[in-house]
Amino acid sequence: MNHRVVLATLAFLLIPFAGLQCTRQALAQTQPANSEAAGLKQWPSQPPAGSPFESSTELTGIVFTGRYAQYGHADTWYPSWAADGNLYSPWTDGEVNGITSSSGGQAPRTGYATIRGDDPLHLEITNAATYPASAVPYEGRYPSANLTYKGVWYYGTYCLHETPGKHLNWDVLGPFVGFRYSTDYGKSWHETSHTPAHPLFSEPDHFAGKVKMGAPHVVDFGREMQYSPDGKAYLVAHGSSDPDPNPRDADLSWITGDEIYLARVKPSPHNIDTAAKYEFFAGYNRRGEAIWTHNFASIKPMLKWDNHMGSVTMTYDAPLKKYLLVVTDGGTTISKFDTYILESSQVSGPWKLVTYMKNFGEQGYFVNFPSKFISQDGKVAWLSYSANFTNGPNGSHYESNPAGGGYWWTLQEVHLLGPAQPQ
Repeated sequence: MNHRVVLATLAFLLIPFAGLQCTRQALAQTQPANSEAAGLKQWPSQPPAGSPFESSTELTGIVFTGRYAQYGHADTWYPSWAADGNLYSPWTDGEVNGITSSSGGQAPRTGYATIRGDDPLHLEITNAATYPASAVPYEGRYPSANLTYKGVWYYGTYCLHETPGKHLNWDVLGPFVGFRYSTDYGKSWHETSHTPAHPLFSEPDHFAGKVKMGAPHVVDFGREMQYSPDGKAYLVAHGSSDPDPNPRDADLSWITGDEIYLARVKPSPHNIDTAAKYEFFAGYNRRGEAIWTHNFASIKPMLKWDNHMGSVTMTYDAPLKKYLLVVTDGGTTISKFDTYILESSQVSGPWKLVTYMKNFGEQGYFVNFPSKFISQDGKVAWLSYSANFTNGPNGSHYESNPAGGGYWWTLQEVHLLGPAQPQ
């Protein structure tokens, strides 16, 4: 079966290491970031016709400096910045420090690791390990929402499935199961009481039906959630709803969708795994303020763009006082992917377009901005992602664009352009 986990495992076996280290990276670019020789490149913004987003006048694009780092041989990295200064992240479908993880099949496992260091070019990945959890009645169980807060590591997983005969990659997005948690940074875990058949939120209403809080990710508010507007953890997710008058193939998958949803909860081991403790975004009032409800049935999309949405993350850029929302549209699930960045002064929007990066990666996915690596002025950040998982075993030959991306964890330095900077 054409699962991403199978492709990833084969890719790991087929791709040469070329000097790549699992814990440290020796291929980082080192030229001055303020010179043409450094490989500075502004990615052209090319939104397709019908984009619902007005262009931002405050953040007007991003420039890639050519400096990057590569770690491990796995994907699904969503680091969370803890009080001890370390990052804690999930990973899966590959190998890190000799530990392997595969999140599909009859015995899925998800990986996790500690990331030490302050320099994105010289990090150390330690304590790599895996954890088993059933996906039945689905075929895959993958990491998504990840948070460390007040000494507790919350690790969420969701389910995936494939439609027989379509030969796509995890083209059915299943439910978010719930959170396991650890009070000793991963040495031991307390499993969620929820299962794929009885998940945290009351969706879908039938097997392989539409979900709204699909593959949620915790908004990155900085170290120990220090910039949360109200002390709550926020989850941003991609989903879809019926009726859908114009569904595409893989309309709602691990990397495609139509809508973006938002929820929040005061984090504790009990609260974060109890649906009744959550509030869900339910639209705006007449003053343009977010409406919140405990009734999941009243949830509404924060954003909607039919056939142009997918996996989503959000990070608060504290020096700029801006939320950065990163959305990847995964096309057919095995094609080239588009990634776009939106900005807002509020966690619930309204949102404006910073840049639309057509064919980023060229197949870049799980894109996020780790808050730990945002500069003091907020204008320099490091884009976290993986890329080109279908190369090799699936016969694709997608390029590493920008240079440095591939089937590993990439950190790519970028400059955020303001209104006074040339286009």
